[in-house]
Amino acid sequence: MNVSLKILSVLLSYPSGELIGEIPALKAALAADARLPARAKKLVERLADDIAGLDPYEAQERYVFLFDRTRSLSLHLFEHVHGESRDRGQAMVDLIAMYEDAGFTVGVRELPDYLPLFLEFLALRPEAEARELLVQTLHIVSALRERLKKRRSIYANAFAALEAFAGARPDAVLTRELLKAPEDDPADLQALDQIWEEEAVTFGGNAGEGVCGPDRLRRQIRAAERRPTDPLPTANMEG
Repeated sequence: MNVSLKILSVLLSYPSGELIGEIPALKAALAADARLPARAKKLVERLADDIAGLDPYEAQERYVFLFDRTRSLSLHLFEHVHGESRDRGQAMVDLIAMYEDAGFTVGVRELPDYLPLFLEFLALRPEAEARELLVQTLHIVSALRERLKKRRSIYANAFAALEAFAGARPDAVLTRELLKAPEDDPADLQALDQIWEEEAVTFGGNAGEGVCGPDRLRRQIRAAERRPTDPLPTANMEG
């Protein structure tokens, strides 16, 4: 298992009391893993320390405010390239098929493009394959890092670490396109209500057509190349 990717998956998940209690063990495991560059390790350690230093309620409230109430910071990868279009449903089907082909089980209540789940999957794959798949999402990772850094959020550190692990530069054109999308105001409750009223994504139609796996993921995740994308406390951070 790629320990660093697994730890990043955990730290980007909802900060339950159990997760916070495991942070000392996560830091020890991170220190022993040689796959992540030293500077990136320090960024992840700072994020872990920051989460551990908060009252659990404060940590959870911050997480929800950032990732659940802000579509432009959504941790669902296809949200940033497909929005609520029908293409997103098919992309979900293809990603689930890739997971199943690798023997990775996704719970019935889990969306397969949720970044912590995707990282958990990558942590179980051979390192070269994990890097390749991560690079295909790197423009999304980079855009999220930029938005979080703009908000002075310590969570930007996790995305900087993912870029370091990938060992590649994100597609500059695709990243710029994502960053053109307007940013949401998580305090705008009316806009939040509108999001919840939108039609839910379904996984029907054409399931199983074509070839699943890295090549199919590349076509799905880089859909922005083929058509316009739909508009979509200070801490010790990177930089």
